[in-house]
Amino acid sequence: MPTRYGQSPWLDRFPKSRVPSYPAHRGHLDVDVVIVGGGLTGCAAAYAFAAHGVHVALVEADRLGRGVTAAAAGWVTDDPGVGFGEIERALGLRAARRAWHTWRRAALDAAALVRRLDLKCHLEPRPTLLVAATPDEAARLKREQKARRAAGLDAPLVNARSIAAETALTAAFAIRTRDAATLDPYRACLGLAAAAAARGARLFERSAVKKITFDRKTADLQTSAGTIHTRRIVVATGSPTTLFKGLRRHFWFRHAYLALTEPVPARVRHHLGARAAIVRDMAAPPHVVRWVDGERLLVEGADAEAPPDRHRSRIIVQRTGQLMYELSTFYPEISGLQPSHGWDAPYARTADGLPYIGPHRNYPHHLFAFGDASHGVTGAFLASRVLLRHHLGQADASDDAFGFNR
Repeated sequence: MPTRYGQSPWLDRFPKSRVPSYPAHRGHLDVDVVIVGGGLTGCAAAYAFAAHGVHVALVEADRLGRGVTAAAAGWVTDDPGVGFGEIERALGLRAARRAWHTWRRAALDAAALVRRLDLKCHLEPRPTLLVAATPDEAARLKREQKARRAAGLDAPLVNARSIAAETALTAAFAIRTRDAATLDPYRACLGLAAAAAARGARLFERSAVKKITFDRKTADLQTSAGTIHTRRIVVATGSPTTLFKGLRRHFWFRHAYLALTEPVPARVRHHLGARAAIVRDMAAPPHVVRWVDGERLLVEGADAEAPPDRHRSRIIVQRTGQLMYELSTFYPEISGLQPSHGWDAPYARTADGLPYIGPHRNYPHHLFAFGDASHGVTGAFLASRVLLRHHLGQADASDDAFGFNR
């Protein structure tokens, strides 16, 4: 089959007849909290708020889960995707350690929530190997391991023989983490949306937010066909929309690119290791490689500044070819294998690599979840808990590492 460019495989493999449909918002509605954004973060937050007994509504401009969520690699990361040493230099040892522990707990909580709700999203626990293939990468990985160990974090080294057995890669050594997982992000999003609705959340699709006004105590959100009166607005759009232009200065806007191969022939898979671990390298930008369904390889990387819309389709084609070539340098045995899908994933990145989650002094009654550049989905589950704590006035010290004032 020809490569499907610009199309997420998670959407392709979900039966069209089972895609849920939620109404557009019309008229007037009074709620305690309104969530803007129907991706994984918004749906996880809707469930967290509704499960706590909060009267919550969610509005999505398009269809649930079909934006950045559907473009995700489907990786539950057990670290923030930026080096511990880098966070320590930016925020100090105590804040870096808190951020690291909070992220790991969020990964474990995410897997536990998926199991508890029995979400059919193909959750599979996976170890992660952060590998060093070149002398420069090996030196940087040694420094990273030293920083983690000095902070009291678990950072076991894996030798070249074990790396080869697990992944069939040639690398000097790697750091192993054990609390990651993989899942289908689109199915996880829809499952959380259904769970939120079952708890009383009101969900609206095709309900773009046109305007937000607020006074000292409340806020009003205007959609194309109605208004919502609320005490709290949670903005879970991943990056600032046009309604929040003043916050865009906090971010760099980038795209990651992804390619999914056709099924790797069984005789080739036999030579590619145990195929259980998720691999991330120390390149700049890094690559993430994981198996899908035990027979396809997914590779993510080639990150670059957000392209102009008129060039986006052409660049996806070019980057898909680039990623397939780079994947063949990892695994020469797959040379000639064609990609089934090639697509991009836009994201916003902060200066230190950690997302901003919480209030901003210029926007009363608002809470934000912006800037998750980890290339995983753990940040969505983390944000849902942090946002709920802020709303309840129960924020803890670990939340400061993700605040705008850090």
